[in-house]
Amino acid sequence: MRNQPKYNFFKNTGYALAGLKDIIKTESSFRIELIVAVILIPVIIFIDATLVHKALMFITLMSMLIAEAINSAIERAVDLVTLEHHHMAGRAKDVGSAVVFLSIAMFVVTWIIVILDIIKG
Repeated sequence: MRNQPKYNFFKNTGYALAGLKDIIKTESSFRIELIVAVILIPVIIFIDATLVHKALMFITLMSMLIAEAINSAIERAVDLVTLEHHHMAGRAKDVGSAVVFLSIAMFVVTWIIVILDIIKG
């Protein structure tokens, strides 16, 4: 049996917002990506693109933030288990970094394709 309280929408939302506040406060990579998102969301809104293109641009932009949050969670969990260097801990952290890298690559490629399609007309 798991030691978990009953689901409560408002409490769970509070936990999520507390996690978001913490990651913004403690993770510089997340802050940089969040600034990029804040700058590019108006671009998505005002760009002359189809709804599908705008959705792809938004999804890949948000995927970058999600990947960074997952990477931070992996790093914190590994650090909770051991602060000593262990090759498996390093591999877990490397995989988390790979998730971020792949999400950024997906974001860049998608945005390039959409922008080239818009330019092509």
